[in-house]
Amino acid sequence: MRYENVCLETISHSLPEQIATSAEIESRLAPLYARLRLPEGRLELMTGIAERRFWPLGDPPSRMSVETAEKAICISGIDRQQIGALLHGSVCRDFLEPATACGVHHRLGLPDRCAVYDVSNACLGLLNGVVQVANMIELGQIRAGVVVGTENGRDLVEATIAHLNTDETLSRQDVKAAFASLTIGSGSAAILLCDRKLSRTGNRLLGGTMRTSSEHCRLCQGDHTVGAIAGLSSSAGNTVGQANRGTPSPLLMWTDSEKLMREGVAVARETFDEFLAEMGWTTADIQKTFCHQVGRAHRRLLFETLGLDELIDYSTVEYLGNTGAVALPMTAAIGIENGHLRQNDRVALLGIGSGINVIMLGVEWQRSLVD
Repeated sequence: MRYENVCLETISHSLPEQIATSAEIESRLAPLYARLRLPEGRLELMTGIAERRFWPLGDPPSRMSVETAEKAICISGIDRQQIGALLHGSVCRDFLEPATACGVHHRLGLPDRCAVYDVSNACLGLLNGVVQVANMIELGQIRAGVVVGTENGRDLVEATIAHLNTDETLSRQDVKAAFASLTIGSGSAAILLCDRKLSRTGNRLLGGTMRTSSEHCRLCQGDHTVGAIAGLSSSAGNTVGQANRGTPSPLLMWTDSEKLMREGVAVARETFDEFLAEMGWTTADIQKTFCHQVGRAHRRLLFETLGLDELIDYSTVEYLGNTGAVALPMTAAIGIENGHLRQNDRVALLGIGSGINVIMLGVEWQRSLVD
């Protein structure tokens, strides 16, 4: 997968104001910790996540997606009539239908010939959107496109805390399966791509590669149904009963974190070899990276496995947690603002999502439009 005519023009982000520390979350889990005699401080110790952020209760994703996409468009200076695609790629959405992208498109005042739809692929939705928009630009179908998303982990964290405190049949193993849910945070990110003839930056998206290992699709599952908590068997009866009575079930997620990390990094290793071959790069040619943000142990194992120096990476997981599909682009936006990239840097975007799916993209960086 190679591109000759695509530039990554702007990346913008928005952050919630409310901060929730890992210590605060553990204090709310006091009943569970007391019953199972769990040591305090384990959440931050095991993940390296000190805090995460949340949007207000009931805040629809589209509200911040509009604001974040507007930033990207304004910074780019591209006439919005030139924008031929608007893709919404986060896990969170306003409704099952219509597409959340529809409301975002309307409020941004984009042209009616613009392609508008949602892309869903766990933590890779925005990167999948980048590939699709890049393909359209390379084919000459459009001149510019925006990929945007907003994640709000608040509902999942709140539901997980309530579930862990109220279901006294849960064991330490059950808690382990729900642990990843407590690392989830919130944020918003938007990426504007354009034809290189429109670009003022010259930040070329060179190409990349994708790989899937779908035999591992059950290692992380989240939903409002019993399927989301397959590992928490003691709660299954209550969840089914609620569903049968028509009462909405809470959003819960089950994750085999250790196996997901091992298998995800293994797929990343295979993808990385293909990525280097596709780009014509060696590991020494990569000056900077931005990765999906999961936790400290995941990052360390990934870089050891790929043979990369962690110093070339930019990390936000310590204070933002895992923000799903917006984690990588939001981290890139923050890193760019803080001077992580220099002219002529070869940048690797390393995306890994449950499923398991991997996308790796290569960028030749020149400049930011934000000083």
